[in-house]
Amino acid sequence: MLLNLFGSERESMSAVDTAWLRMDRPTNLMVITGIMFFEGDLDYQRLGQVMQTRLLKFKRFKQRVVRSGTSASWEDDPDFDLANHLHRVALPGAASKPELETMVNDLISIPMDFSKPLWQFYVVENYCGGSVLVARIHHSIADGIALIQVLLSLTDKEEDATVESVPKKARFLAGEREPDDPFMRLYKPVAKVYAGMLKSYAKVLGTSYGLMTNPTKLAELTQTGMGLGQGLAKMATMPADPRTKFKGKLSTTKRIAWSESLPLPEVKHVGKALGCSINDVLLSCVAGALRAYLVERGEQVDGLTIRASVPVNLRPENKLDKLGNYFGLVFLPLPIGVANPIERVYEVKRRMEEIKGGYDAIITLGLLSVVGSLPNMVEQPAIEFFSTKSTAVMTNVPGPKEPIFMAGAKVQDLQFWVPQSGEIGMGVSILSYNDRVNFGVMTDKKLVPDPQTIIARFGSEFEKLVLATLMHTLDGPPDPELAELHLAMLRMQSTP
Repeated sequence: MLLNLFGSERESMSAVDTAWLRMDRPTNLMVITGIMFFEGDLDYQRLGQVMQTRLLKFKRFKQRVVRSGTSASWEDDPDFDLANHLHRVALPGAASKPELETMVNDLISIPMDFSKPLWQFYVVENYCGGSVLVARIHHSIADGIALIQVLLSLTDKEEDATVESVPKKARFLAGEREPDDPFMRLYKPVAKVYAGMLKSYAKVLGTSYGLMTNPTKLAELTQTGMGLGQGLAKMATMPADPRTKFKGKLSTTKRIAWSESLPLPEVKHVGKALGCSINDVLLSCVAGALRAYLVERGEQVDGLTIRASVPVNLRPENKLDKLGNYFGLVFLPLPIGVANPIERVYEVKRRMEEIKGGYDAIITLGLLSVVGSLPNMVEQPAIEFFSTKSTAVMTNVPGPKEPIFMAGAKVQDLQFWVPQSGEIGMGVSILSYNDRVNFGVMTDKKLVPDPQTIIARFGSEFEKLVLATLMHTLDGPPDPELAELHLAMLRMQSTP
């Protein structure tokens, strides 16, 4: 700890958090954006009291970033004022979805003010008969898993909970996730070896940037080290993703869109009928929507595969309630070239199984730790190198299974958008809440000016999969639940 001019302490930022801090650039701001939709009016004064009591107990939300050479530190903001971070706004015109989209689109392209703590909340008081809370939080403060914990700490399970009441901690442990969640299938094998391996092979990871140009030097590693070495060599030799409408030179303007939610029980039912996981189904719908967008724009998609960088939680059990970034990345090849919905689901499942138990997540976390402690002139080429390997960042976060309340107002729905790094121009976010599944897409305006056309296809792709699954199971006894689901979707479509 060091003292600043005001006599308060400075805390060194971790190397990984520093890496995320320095990824911030005009074409890709490292800011996580989320929206909470409320059924009624959100009491602005009461929300302020909740934030004073529950949010500001996390010291990061009262601290600003100070940079010095290759490092960065946290220090208390001597002029901290909640009013600089909690704002009350009103939408113009009809104050409906188009107006809210315009507001969020304007916000996501505005850099954070680094003279203050790196977060902003906006209360929209006139949205479709209710209220909306828009949150923007810089990635250097924490990763998505930790930030969900923070936001949930502001909520209650009962409408009449007092401001001073302390909510029960919501912790995303491995056993609490869906048993067929492939993101947890990735988490479990790497988490077992994470703590010891990352420390034991720090020297390997510390020299990994130089090894990128000469992977054969890794042959001297031990059996376990060979796993890391082979994974690192695989990344080093992985070809760049193909150029499509989704990949190219970025602008400084982003666009967001969000979907109507899908019923989670119905997604589960389709997955069960096919012998696949929930996320096999969801990721197949994502691949189908991206495929349809490219086809409409005349791109050749037969046999096309594009990769998504998928965050994998590596947070140790003793740091589940701590801020900061504790995740690595794996590269998931999306089968855009597969037209048949059933075949696409099974291909997604097969590819997820191929990367299960690999070392990619540990390696990328180690590399972030390394480059975050090196000069920025070293980090930026490394980030550029890895960003050529992916077309999108894709993340899946499980939200509360039951309705929650904030400052006495019921949360109707949740949405969020994941930032992209380097030259990646698309982010796809999947979030479950109260037995519903939501999709959010963020794109670069220069590459994809109309993300709404992608989002609109998630529902139709799921409907195609339902119909295809129903036909796929006709060899055996008819599935009444699946048939009823298909009829319900057709009725919903025919309703004006």
